[in-house]
This record gives sequence, C-alpha cells and structure tokens, in this order.
Amino acid sequence: QVQLVESGGGLVQAGGSLRLSCAPSGSIFSTNAMAWYRQAPGKQRELAASITSVGTTNYADSVKDRFTTSRDNAKNTVYLQMNSLKPEDTAVYYCNAVAKRTRYSSDREYWGQGTQVTVSS
Repeated sequence: QVQLVESGGGLVQAGGSLRLSCAPSGSIFSTNAMAWYRQAPGKQRELAASITSVGTTNYADSVKDRFTTSRDNAKNTVYLQMNSLKPEDTAVYYCNAVAKRTRYSSDREYWGQGTQVTVSS
C-alpha cells in the first residue's frame, strides 16, 4: 500500500521559514496534480498550494507571496517552502497527489498522514 510521507514540519518563530517535503513510501509510476492542504484546530481543511504536472502553481490568498511549491517529477516528490511564517499558519499540513501506481492503472488520490507546523508569536 503506497502512502505519501511528509517531513520538515516543526516549531518556528514568527517570521521564520520551514520547508516541507512529501514523497511516496512505495513505487509510483507517475503523478499528476500535487497539492498541500492544511487544517488548523477547529477549522476545516483548506487548500494552501497546488502544482500541476507541468509546474503550474496556485496558492490560497493567505499564503500568496510567502509560500512556494515545487516538484521533482523524477522522484514524484513535492515541496512547500514557507517563508515569513505567521502564527495563523499554525496547522497540520497534508500532502495530496493524484497518481498512477503502474503504467496501466487508473489515477487515484493519495494523502499523507500530516505534519505539524507551529508558529510562535
């Protein structure tokens, strides 16, 4: 069973930076769209950033100009560089990907287990 594994979360002071990474735990043939969602305590999960297979990106207004997502298609890995972090960025960050296990399989959606990002004021 393939899962997405996030890393890079932690505790940082306001104004600081963190870089999240997400990679599959097993073999993946190819990935289509990849994205980062986040869920703050007591709030719904929301899309923070997404990136298509050709590198087109989209960001939530709340993170625009501070966060940058990128990907390495050879490794089926997605990254989220977070700069100028604010206390309101505190949340569990989840990786999401639409991917094919093999050349002949259908696209399916995968989620990571989440990584905690805490920004202190």
